[in-house]
Amino acid sequence: MLLRIEHLGIAVESLETSIPLFEKLLNTPCYKKERVESEGVNTAFFKVGPNKIELLEATHPDSPIAKFLQTKGKGFHHVAFETSNLDEEIERLLQNGFELIHLTPKTGADEKRIAFLHPKSTEKLLVELCQDQ
Repeated sequence: MLLRIEHLGIAVESLETSIPLFEKLLNTPCYKKERVESEGVNTAFFKVGPNKIELLEATHPDSPIAKFLQTKGKGFHHVAFETSNLDEEIERLLQNGFELIHLTPKTGADEKRIAFLHPKSTEKLLVELCQDQ
């Protein structure tokens, strides 16, 4: 079951440049930075009320974020939904015809278990599913 929007992901070229901009925009400090090797990104998080914004910076030119920036440029990258049971949610979505980028959940930012739906099955929207470990 999907519980809520967990965060919105925004692709940026440089956290060094983008963090101060988003601190001014959101009127709140960045509360956490993290490197996620499995996704090839450095992340920075902001809290806006009960919601989070995640900035994503590529760590190498072959990472998914680097490829996204090359083809689409900076901006909105994905929406992440929190789920109470990631494995059940993956199965439910597969049964309903959705395609996943990877069928086996992996560890993402905030030590959450994550899986991504392929954009070709979601009207070109990249959807992340996440669950606390």
